[in-house]
Amino acid sequence: MEKNDNDAIEYPIDGILDLHNFSPKDVKDLVPDYIEACLEKEIYQLRIIHGKGTGALRSTVHSILAKNRHVETYRLDSGSSSWGATLVNLKHERA
Repeated sequence: MEKNDNDAIEYPIDGILDLHNFSPKDVKDLVPDYIEACLEKEIYQLRIIHGKGTGALRSTVHSILAKNRHVETYRLDSGSSSWGATLVNLKHERA
């Protein structure tokens, strides 16, 4: 079965967003859309996996989170992946 660029890819909304599966150019729209989808499912704690790399993708993600009205707090995950992921707490009230 052929896949063209117009085919939507179903991605699970479970609070874990692995950006390795997406093009960096899609992140600016993807992260806010994923936040909205999580809120619809009443998921308020997210883990966004951006990888370590040069830190450019992490900076982009943090910039998006800092401007998003639904984000209460975010911080680098100090768990097993070190600074390759960011933990996000969303506000429980939708404004």
